[in-house]
Amino acid sequence: MGLKESINKLNKAVEQSKKLTTKDRKALKSGTFCGPGRSFPVPDCKHVAVAKAYLGRSKFSASTKQKIAACINRKAKALGCTSSKKDKKNASIEFSDMNMKLAESDIFESTKELVEQSIENEGMELDFTSCCDE
Repeated sequence: MGLKESINKLNKAVEQSKKLTTKDRKALKSGTFCGPGRSFPVPDCKHVAVAKAYLGRSKFSASTKQKIAACINRKAKALGCTSSKKDKKNASIEFSDMNMKLAESDIFESTKELVEQSIENEGMELDFTSCCDE
């Protein structure tokens, strides 16, 4: 990869890491999300960390968590995100200030709703037929 390509890739990553508005979220391709109903958005590494944290807090069934986690991990690898051994060992991570701001933003609204539903209905299964490239 040449210098120009590297700079363009870096500029794109910086732009994507900014807080996404509802309009920006709606403009994301469906392949950017790892859960049904455009939940668990992962357009960049910071959103990967927040998606992992939300998944760790959810009470979805084991098979549903595995599908979502596999998607998040594929996208993290494709984005070149790094994680610590602790992150790999535990599905949940501690929220940094930036992650907390992202978690509270509009981009994770459908994810928050699904996690809350999973807490109320422990072992909840999700329908992945209309989302998530595997």
